[in-house]
Amino acid sequence: MKADEIRIDNLEVFAYHGVRRDEKENGQTFYVNAVLYTDIRPAGREDDVSLSTNYSEICHFITNWMQETLYDLIETVAETLAEQILLNFGAIQGIVLEIRKPHAPVGLPFESVSVRIERSWHQVYLSVGSNLGDRAAFIKQGIDQLEEHLLIQVQKVADTVETEGYGFTDQPKFLNTAVKARTLLTPRELLDQLKLIEDSAGRTREVRWGPRTLDLDIVFYDKLIYEDDRLILPHVDMENRYFVLKPLSQLAPNFRHPILGKTVMQMLEALDTDKD
Repeated sequence: MKADEIRIDNLEVFAYHGVRRDEKENGQTFYVNAVLYTDIRPAGREDDVSLSTNYSEICHFITNWMQETLYDLIETVAETLAEQILLNFGAIQGIVLEIRKPHAPVGLPFESVSVRIERSWHQVYLSVGSNLGDRAAFIKQGIDQLEEHLLIQVQKVADTVETEGYGFTDQPKFLNTAVKARTLLTPRELLDQLKLIEDSAGRTREVRWGPRTLDLDIVFYDKLIYEDDRLILPHVDMENRYFVLKPLSQLAPNFRHPILGKTVMQMLEALDTDKD
């Protein structure tokens, strides 16, 4: 997320956030600090404000939003405000946001309490497939639902390819594609959303690698290397899966696997060589 920075220090906002009734009724002063990650170079070279992120607009947006909403926790204020800034100002790739509450009802001498979070857009590549029913319709349904999600922005969709089943070959052929998107969801949150979309298409999971109405997998999430009991990133064994690599090569031929060090096109060419 490292990029150029626009900084806002100690923006003073009078608002009505707090757990206690008097905080909601009487309000209090909050201070907002923000670091906005963006590309300043075009504006700096052209001396053109239209090419920059207008920090005056950001300050007014923060003030208006904090005064128009009502939350118990400054944790919620920070989380939702960061999300709204990233959704409403397209040039901002990431943000470090601190909400400071100097008049919190602590009952002891103190300067202020605050929460500080860092949020950003993440580049993801997804694999999409179907081999039951109207395969193209199920794939379209899945992509449509991705596009409808507030925190997922679909950027490009590859052409579909028809492939044999993987691992379990005694099944109908698959239609497969790939999706390039950016998201504000964490890997686990994105995985949960993909499972919900699969379930809405009637996906069942009785047989590993078996037939399915809709299959959605995270192939890459930035350059993240991650593993837990439900998710491994990059996607396991993707380097041996033609149905993943072929459509993905149309979207990101030069994207380099963070563990193997090979590009998508290099991995695909190795598979094609093995077939010859």
